[in-house]
Amino acid sequence: MKKITWAIGIMAGALVCGCIARAGSSPDVLWHIVHEKCAVQANAGPCEETDTHAGYAVLKDRVGVGQYLVIPTQRVTGVEDPLVTRPDAPDYFAYAWRQTARVNGRLPHPLPPEDMSLAINSAYGRSQNQLHIHVDCIRPDIKVALHWASPRLGRDWTDLPLAGHAYRARLISVGDLSGARPFGLLAHDLADPAREMGQHTLVITAVRQPDGQTAFVMLDDRVDIAHGDLASGEELQDHECRIQHFP
Repeated sequence: MKKITWAIGIMAGALVCGCIARAGSSPDVLWHIVHEKCAVQANAGPCEETDTHAGYAVLKDRVGVGQYLVIPTQRVTGVEDPLVTRPDAPDYFAYAWRQTARVNGRLPHPLPPEDMSLAINSAYGRSQNQLHIHVDCIRPDIKVALHWASPRLGRDWTDLPLAGHAYRARLISVGDLSGARPFGLLAHDLADPAREMGQHTLVITAVRQPDGQTAFVMLDDRVDIAHGDLASGEELQDHECRIQHFP
């Protein structure tokens, strides 16, 4: 974070983040909403769901047809927070994937898992200092790219350029995202997680395997300032959900 001014991070977040709080707002807006309203009033507050036992709240974003945010009910800054890789940490991505049902509930007809996605932006590509996972439709062109790449995806990382950035992809589970723990998988692959985690963005989506099973794909990109990449995986999502109009 010290390498890049916070002003750059805020500006980048304004460009790519569909977050409720826009640039110029406090980076703690989401935290205040969840901590002071949702956690206190539970399901009577602005959040559509608050589960303090599991440790998350679900908030409809103002941007997008069906975009939702999954936000911890405790103070967790983002992907760089040491809490997310602890063995006893809430299974945030699994909880977030369940909210794809809410996205579908706002569409004319339900979409399959491979049309959905989860994204968390890096510390440099976000506008808020409270962890939030974006739940929304995937971009149609990204789905096509993953379809063609799926035969060569496995448990090891495979380079997969997407949206003009140097993503890499790997399969993480089949059928169910519970227990896959993407934060832990990423940290395990880094030489210095405490220093490097904040430079990464993670995106989770699904692909249909030849046997008909749903396999989850983890996409990772890293900040590359020289090439204008602030690692905002939200760029792979489509908040207009145009994929719903495809046959």
